[in-house]
Amino acid sequence: MNKRITSKEIAKLAGVSSSTISRAFSGDPRISDRTRKQIMSIAEEHGYRPNAIARSLNSQRSRLVALVVNSIENPCEGQQLQYLAQRLQEHELLPILLCCAGYDDRAHLMRMASAYQVDHAVIFSDMVPMADAVQIFRTARPIMVSFEPISDPNISQLLVDGSKAAVEVVEKALSAGRSRFAYLTGRNSSWIDKQRKRWFADALARHGLGFIAESHGDYSYDSGFKEAVMLLRRSPVDAVVCGNDVMAIGVRDAATKVLGRKVPEDLAIIGQDGVNLAMWECNDLTTLALDYAAYMDTIIGFIEDQALGRESATIVTHEYSVRWGSTC
Repeated sequence: MNKRITSKEIAKLAGVSSSTISRAFSGDPRISDRTRKQIMSIAEEHGYRPNAIARSLNSQRSRLVALVVNSIENPCEGQQLQYLAQRLQEHELLPILLCCAGYDDRAHLMRMASAYQVDHAVIFSDMVPMADAVQIFRTARPIMVSFEPISDPNISQLLVDGSKAAVEVVEKALSAGRSRFAYLTGRNSSWIDKQRKRWFADALARHGLGFIAESHGDYSYDSGFKEAVMLLRRSPVDAVVCGNDVMAIGVRDAATKVLGRKVPEDLAIIGQDGVNLAMWECNDLTTLALDYAAYMDTIIGFIEDQALGRESATIVTHEYSVRWGSTC
């Protein structure tokens, strides 16, 4: 490994003090443009970059953002993280990604990130106890995404509401003659999935209806496919609401390719998430979707307010809308 050149060595080559080197890289107006350009030229020639860790000790800012997620295998989380990472990088902030799925000691995972003195923590995962996340990232004021509302002024919360969109979908399905609904859950312990099911249960209850059957998947295509075969063979359902889009696509393929059902003529299928693959022509799924750009921009807004010490709303709610496809 090549030895890294130090700021003292750059200062010696440039004939200036070490503090002048620091000022050149921080944009300090106390040095001239000529001196700054000379230092930058020498630094570029020798491959010098300021030590971000050392600088963070002086500024008390690491510019690191912990992103705590379930799994990046999920297209919805992957899509969200892609946009959020780009926005963070535009603000010269660096994300540290923590994937909780398959990791038993999730508190230890968060403590590892906290040891790097992260400036901000965004908790997407519903696999971590909220109390643990708040305690571990207490100096960073955690941003909780899509969690059950928490009465804590030291936490920023981004909530979602799909109740109005669920009413729209149920009304459309009922007008098409559907009356026997089933729900395919993702994970029994997921508060978010329970919330999604409740949106549709409440919409059905307005018409004196409820779910006549329920199956349990794991948010994967394979689980949607497998559960649909068993569900549709044992129950006379004519509409299936799924906990996410990926399972909904699995349900559609099982219904059409294994059981010979026509969608939407025999069976309506509804997803939730609004991921890009749901819009592909081969899928064309009816789903509940968020404006992900606005959703992620709210997180960026929370981070900016925290960084500047501004007071901001502690709770912001985004509503789902229906993205109509050919499956309902």
